[in-house]
Amino acid sequence: MEKWRVLLTARALAEVGRPALDILREAGCALISPTRPGTFSAAELISQLEGIDAILCSPDKFTADVFASPAARSLKIISRWGVGYDSVDIASASAAGVVVAFTPGMLNDAVADYAFALMFAIARRIPDGNAALKEGRWSAPWGHDIGNKTLGIIGCGRIGQAVARRAAGFNMRLLGHDVMPNADAEKLGVKFVPLEELLRQSDFITLHAALTPQTQNIIGEPQLRMMKPNAYLINTARGGHIDEAALARALTENWIAGAALDTFVTEPLPKDHPFRSTPNLLLTPHQAGFARGTGEDVSRASAQAIVDLMHGRKPQHVVDAAVFDSPALRAKLN
Repeated sequence: MEKWRVLLTARALAEVGRPALDILREAGCALISPTRPGTFSAAELISQLEGIDAILCSPDKFTADVFASPAARSLKIISRWGVGYDSVDIASASAAGVVVAFTPGMLNDAVADYAFALMFAIARRIPDGNAALKEGRWSAPWGHDIGNKTLGIIGCGRIGQAVARRAAGFNMRLLGHDVMPNADAEKLGVKFVPLEELLRQSDFITLHAALTPQTQNIIGEPQLRMMKPNAYLINTARGGHIDEAALARALTENWIAGAALDTFVTEPLPKDHPFRSTPNLLLTPHQAGFARGTGEDVSRASAQAIVDLMHGRKPQHVVDAAVFDSPALRAKLN
């Protein structure tokens, strides 16, 4: 059986990738490491795809140009480390016969935990207290309570529901907004309301929606001006949900009390980005899923998807299962 060449662009593999790499090596795969970990642009990807059968990837930009490139003619599967796949042109992938695998559900708890960590850190001004002590000052900043407050959850799927379960322990009132309200979230105490109502009533707003044309810039200047002046915004979903220029202005002019962001429109965050000097803003480098046990599990699942397809089996989780019925499918199934 042909042994595949696998390009490794997921930056998480450097810390929690050993189980995944063992799976790939034991299957006989040749592992190809880029000069640096992702995220890669379409042009950067194309320059590395010659002779590559599979990619275990970060949110690299898999555009239609990538799939149309002669350099990608051997590519059979993209296995995304994580749940998001908005960086992949799924229609173009399927049309080219390339399978796109992902790991839905595996990051739910890690991301929900992290959303709460950001909420506590920014609301109770933990980074400010830490900075004061390290600068030699004994200055305890005042923050805001979290228990018994109203939490607005935008995007009430798996991760949003995991957040709702945690919020119950703090006796929080739960408001939700989703393009598809669901009974599972309602059973957890989430009351679905129009976005405007959620923005006006919530003390904390946390984003957990998929990035779609409907949710692109769902938080812009009009929405920020609807929020309470003592409210906080948390984003562990996708940077594209927020108009970053509007948020920088809102925080500089104190429209809201603060924000904590783990995702950005451009990643890595540019060195000259206004957020680096914006007040009342906590920034982290897209690390919500970076819990070691969870990371190892996701790495294994991402690698296993590649091995399964190499052996002619359908991976457990694919974005578009119709690709298996396509005459363009590049992998051979048993």
